[in-house]
Amino acid sequence: MAQPVKSFFLLGFTFILALFAVKVDAQIKFGAKGGLCTYDLGVNEAIRVIYNSDQFALNVQDARYGYHAGIVIQARIGSFVIQPEVIFNSNSVDYSFQEVSQSTPSNVFTERYQNLDIPLLLGLKAGPLRLMAGPVGHYFLSSSSELFEFEDYAQKFDDVTFGWQAGIGLDLLNLMLDIRYEGNFYTFGDHIVFRGQSYAFDNSPARLLASLAITIK
Repeated sequence: MAQPVKSFFLLGFTFILALFAVKVDAQIKFGAKGGLCTYDLGVNEAIRVIYNSDQFALNVQDARYGYHAGIVIQARIGSFVIQPEVIFNSNSVDYSFQEVSQSTPSNVFTERYQNLDIPLLLGLKAGPLRLMAGPVGHYFLSSSSELFEFEDYAQKFDDVTFGWQAGIGLDLLNLMLDIRYEGNFYTFGDHIVFRGQSYAFDNSPARLLASLAITIK
């Protein structure tokens, strides 16, 4: 596992272990969570790709809803909350691919991505309401793509990428409701390779995430 991911794991779980070790008066919950997310890619311009001596336009046609599921730990000391999570996340994007010099309809190709997301959120709690923010690491697991129909297409994903999450939560008995916005520190599509040439869109991806967790103390 890459060193940044190791550090990320250690930062969150060392804190939780420390709470037990020093026996501070912390309220700790464990739980399982799941939910939906949608990309906000902000892509306005197509990538121009040279393929078989012709120029093609590769653009994002649709960012579909994705899903996520995993485990969450919430530790509360007074009004302060720390909440590390380990989440499996799956998303898919539809690309249109059309020869620039032709007026024929574009072809649509779907790519699917699976990551292990590791948010480490800090926040304040007032009654059932939580305000949370913090970094998130994305550890690449796998992908599948219909663009592999092109012999010269390849993918080059970074093992680890980073971003941030911020949002609002509501704790009701053993239920945790969360709505978050996520920004990222990488450029969308930077995994795309044609004939050894790397491409990328101009914008960083963002996501809106909604989830429900069931916890035990």
